[in-house]
Amino acid sequence: MAERIKASVPLAVVIGVLAFIWCEVGFNYTFHWSTAGDLGTGLSLPTSFHLVVPAAFVAWGFFFAAGADTGAFVKVLLAQVSGCAAALLTIITSSAIAPAPDFWGIGLMVAVFAIVLVLMTALGDWHYVPAAFGAFAVVFLWWTATGLDYWAEGGGGAANTVDSLSDPLTAGAGAFGGVLSTPYFFVVLSVFASLVIGCVLGLISVKVTALITPAEAEQEAEQVEGHPTPR
Repeated sequence: MAERIKASVPLAVVIGVLAFIWCEVGFNYTFHWSTAGDLGTGLSLPTSFHLVVPAAFVAWGFFFAAGADTGAFVKVLLAQVSGCAAALLTIITSSAIAPAPDFWGIGLMVAVFAIVLVLMTALGDWHYVPAAFGAFAVVFLWWTATGLDYWAEGGGGAANTVDSLSDPLTAGAGAFGGVLSTPYFFVVLSVFASLVIGCVLGLISVKVTALITPAEAEQEAEQVEGHPTPR
């Protein structure tokens, strides 16, 4: 066990450092750097496009689950495209056939597009269903947190301004009294961008670890191949 822990330390440290940097950049971008007005709390109102910090960690995890190499990066990235596209279509169609307060439309279209995502495995190994479902789920989580826009009329807020937060009719239904209210298209776009960043962070973490531990990487390759590397 001690050897396994020792071997994991470089990767763990690299991931920890990158996770810290991502949190700093993601939260500051959303609540300090690219904003739509001062909330008077030390934070600012996020713009419609923002970074969804937890989404990147989801994609990062799927990158490692898929193999943690360039092939895994491509596979997860493509799965995120299909997952986010399915979520966008689900939001549009479910809201059109059964808007608030009825939930059956959401349930029905989630079922339909879940079936579609699974059936897409017939297209080849490039379609990584777990990551597609993960992207699909993250979009729905953030859509809920930001006010279920389109399904709920005005759920994303009438205007992305501090003044609009003072009136429930314009604040939207997003978390923190409408602070997170976001139009549905920007929900999908923000989540997708954050998922892509998660894939990039996964690839960087592997590449940096290989650079700082070349001897260990070579030994591991020898063990996998079953013969020593020529020197």
